[in-house]
Amino acid sequence: MGNRRLTFRLYPTKVQKEKLFLARKLHQLLYNACVAHRRFEWRKNAFSVDYFTQQNALPGFRQQWPDYQQLNLTALQATVKRVDNAYNAFLKGIRKRPKFKSIGNYSGWTYPDGRQGFKVQIECSQKYAVNCGWVTLNDLGMRLRMRGRFKYWGKPTTCTIVYRPHKDEWYASFSIKTSEPEPLFGSKSPLDYESMVAFDLGCETALTCYDGYGFNSISNPRFDREFAPKIKQASRQLKRKQRPIKGKQKASSRWKKAKRKISKLKAKQSAVRQDWQHKVTTEIASCYDIVVTEKLNVRGMTRKAKKGKRKKQKAGLNRALLDVGFGALNQMALYKILAKGGLHITIETKKVKPSQRCPRCGTVYKEWAQLSNRYHICDDCGFEIPRDQGSAMVMWNVAADRQPGLGTGLVNRRCSSSTDSTRKHTGSMKQLGQMKRLLAQSFANKISKCRCFGCGFSNPARLHGGVVHRLSFNY
Repeated sequence: MGNRRLTFRLYPTKVQKEKLFLARKLHQLLYNACVAHRRFEWRKNAFSVDYFTQQNALPGFRQQWPDYQQLNLTALQATVKRVDNAYNAFLKGIRKRPKFKSIGNYSGWTYPDGRQGFKVQIECSQKYAVNCGWVTLNDLGMRLRMRGRFKYWGKPTTCTIVYRPHKDEWYASFSIKTSEPEPLFGSKSPLDYESMVAFDLGCETALTCYDGYGFNSISNPRFDREFAPKIKQASRQLKRKQRPIKGKQKASSRWKKAKRKISKLKAKQSAVRQDWQHKVTTEIASCYDIVVTEKLNVRGMTRKAKKGKRKKQKAGLNRALLDVGFGALNQMALYKILAKGGLHITIETKKVKPSQRCPRCGTVYKEWAQLSNRYHICDDCGFEIPRDQGSAMVMWNVAADRQPGLGTGLVNRRCSSSTDSTRKHTGSMKQLGQMKRLLAQSFANKISKCRCFGCGFSNPARLHGGVVHRLSFNY
């Protein structure tokens, strides 16, 4: 059994759209009410509100506001849980403090229980297990047509209704449990693990692949050159229209029409790029059993240039990097090679330095790191090779244990594979709630035995003089 997520596009009627927009607005107001509740309690009473406090207040909230009585209770609980997840990420330092969401930034809501709230009816074809179908939302009393083609299907556990304003389209995303067998790795796998490929990502050539016998380069399609002039022309037309000003004037119908045109152009560009990425990664995963890539910090690579340091050149480089989609290509190659039982090896770039190392002798040249240096000539052994081909060859040699000057094993070279770490627990809201209660109980048992180093303050759940104290636990 495996967990999958499948997304279908919905085709509601005009009356159904009004009900969907109303439900989305009610969930957005509930989200903001939960955020306001947590802020008020913390500022006035220094009390931290948890998920169970707000969940237990939902029945009284529904009696106070009759509009929420028609909505599914588990869907409202999922919205409250969404606020709790946002605050947990904020307390861990992963995200910023949760803010109030406008209706334009609120995507949708979730039905967390597959036994109630929604019902799915699918239609099959000879080629696809799912061709199209219907989804019934019990609380709204509507049956929506949906379309999407997938080669597998299972038991749906959750359903998320999503609205994308820039496209004016509705989607239904299902989490399903499939009966397809899990991929086998290592000695249990039917693969022989003899075919291996390493590819280097770049701007001039999108992918440079090396399989031990020869090189294969995939040119950069440069989607930005095709769509950028059209988007720029549409943006000029948008500036001439009456734009919305909050509290003063509304947007004209021509401004809305021009805005939709820009959104459709950007959506088409994204769809064309994603289609190309799927074709390239599918071909790689079908031809090879082992895929070797390098670890890239795409966010740092596409960061804005500092003041006065070739800002226009860096902006053009960032557009070229994002046009290829380094992160999406690596993610697609990862999950596709895992689906067939293959291996995905990630090379630590800072340790191996593929673009600065000679594939034959292993000598590192710091001047090779400059992007202007496109052809490398080793002074020690005289080996000559283009930059992208040399990087792909070094990564392949490292994975095959043929690269001189780098130790003896993948672990010593700080390389990670797809089978190193276990998968994260993905259970239902009921299971996650049980796990959270057990962790909270164990933490309460530990916290009762703690004391503050500085002043002996015995209640560490509060702030003492505006300072959070360091605690010692006695196990």
